[in-house]
Amino acid sequence: MTGKPEPVQVIKHRRDAALRALVSGVPYIGFLGIQFDRRGDEITATLPYDDKLVGNPMLPALHGGATAAFLEVTAIVELSFSMLWEDVEAGRIDLSDPAALPRLPKTIDFTVDYLRSGLPRDSYARARVNRSGRRYASVHVEGWQDNRTRPFIQATGHFLMPEL
Repeated sequence: MTGKPEPVQVIKHRRDAALRALVSGVPYIGFLGIQFDRRGDEITATLPYDDKLVGNPMLPALHGGATAAFLEVTAIVELSFSMLWEDVEAGRIDLSDPAALPRLPKTIDFTVDYLRSGLPRDSYARARVNRSGRRYASVHVEGWQDNRTRPFIQATGHFLMPEL
């Protein structure tokens, strides 16, 4: 039986609610000030510049730990959102109940390549899930500032998937 399709606004609202629910469960995201913008199934993370993120005031340059954490958080949110996608699309998850969301993947390892110094300005990142199985996932993330074709940092992470 085919019913009338849901209005696009209902689906968009459900997607945004799922992303908000994932992000609100991680206090460190709020501490760093990371924001997420969703367009369809693509998520762009933004790390707004803040003086507390500067690691070398002589250059000045962003702290490597802050930018690495930014990429790791981006990878985890992208991976988690991709795990939820089908259930969110079908309306099978009650987003008003935080217990309905699966646990976040756990980092096994995270390798960061610092390509150049992060300048004192906003940073952006996108992650791509390379492999996602029942137990293990691999995610690649790139971070840039003014020009997406010139990343200043990139990383690859391996994650232990939560039991469903």
